[in-house]
Amino acid sequence: MGNPAGICGMNSPLPPRLLSLDTYRGFVMLLMAAQVMQLPDVAENFKGNAFWDAVAFHTSHVAWTGCSLHDLIQPSFSFMVGVALPFSLAARMAKGASTSSLWSHALLRAFILVMLGVLLRSMGKPQTNWTFEDTLSQIGLGYPILFALGFASVRMRWTSFAAILAVYWLVFALYPTGGPNATPKGWAHDFTGFAAHWNINANAAWAFDRWFMNLFPRVSEFTGNSGGYSTLNFIPTLATMLLGLVAGQWIKDRPRDAALAKRLLVTGVALLAAGYVWHLSGLCPAVKKIWTPSWVLVSGGWCFLLMAAFFYVVDVRGWKGWAFPLIVIGMNSIAIYVMSWTMDGFFGDMLTTHLGSATFQVFGQAFEPLLHGAAILLIYWLILWWMYKNKVFVRI
Repeated sequence: MGNPAGICGMNSPLPPRLLSLDTYRGFVMLLMAAQVMQLPDVAENFKGNAFWDAVAFHTSHVAWTGCSLHDLIQPSFSFMVGVALPFSLAARMAKGASTSSLWSHALLRAFILVMLGVLLRSMGKPQTNWTFEDTLSQIGLGYPILFALGFASVRMRWTSFAAILAVYWLVFALYPTGGPNATPKGWAHDFTGFAAHWNINANAAWAFDRWFMNLFPRVSEFTGNSGGYSTLNFIPTLATMLLGLVAGQWIKDRPRDAALAKRLLVTGVALLAAGYVWHLSGLCPAVKKIWTPSWVLVSGGWCFLLMAAFFYVVDVRGWKGWAFPLIVIGMNSIAIYVMSWTMDGFFGDMLTTHLGSATFQVFGQAFEPLLHGAAILLIYWLILWWMYKNKVFVRI
């Protein structure tokens, strides 16, 4: 590969920490951890109320096509992996890291991410739950390719991005429709016509998993994922990470000014427009659960817009004080990700045992899950704050 430090401006002086990225990451991880407040269930008590209807929609995944705020958590997390890569590479090479050590770290990181995802998805299962749709596993599967493209030219990155979308679209488009499937009971969201190539558990990625997932020890035969997720989602997820890599390279190499914020904004709008045109044409519906190419564009557009907003406010305007609670979360994103999977029940039971249920019913039973979950979130934040103050950062 030669000297990687000479590629894409890697020899330039190290820029200051990108606080907008920490803020954006903290915002996304807060959205994820906030599931503990069970807001969709709380909203069920106020059906017909516009505010609570909006809360319910944006704190849960859409059934199949469409996009809620909750649907942007995973793409944002993937996008930010790409944003961070140019900074990470530059920092490691500034410390004298060799190409081989960089690759060793990247491959180890990818392996840990994949296995950590499997570990978390196996909690409460009678045996290892070999499944790879977890966010961490998806990032890990594509990370070595992203890492390689971190040393590539801008043209190669965009060419790779376009090739991923085109080939992945073609694989689905060529897979025959009308065959056997594993549609969930009561499912009413199937597409008709050409778009039927992207129906739940009746598509090319599902067919791959019917073979691949059954190579692993299982309690019962894999016939389909109840949500429609698939292992091959990591391929278009790589395209999302590539969009982040483009954004991160721009931010690293250019002045942190309003012009760059505008560039991020315009790119986001262009991606959104392209994604929705592709979706509305019926040639490629935007579906997060199988990460269709049009979803890459739609979600990537939103990621660029969010990145632009946080970048302008925090790094261009310098308004940082309000962001501190989010920065505390964002600088330990892996820690809160694991805590949200493993400690909700522990802290929830502890709060109920020592404070009693009545404490969280002060505004009525309808709001008990919200207050109970908010208390758990506060405990998480206090742990992360202690880690922040003591410079304890969990990184892979």
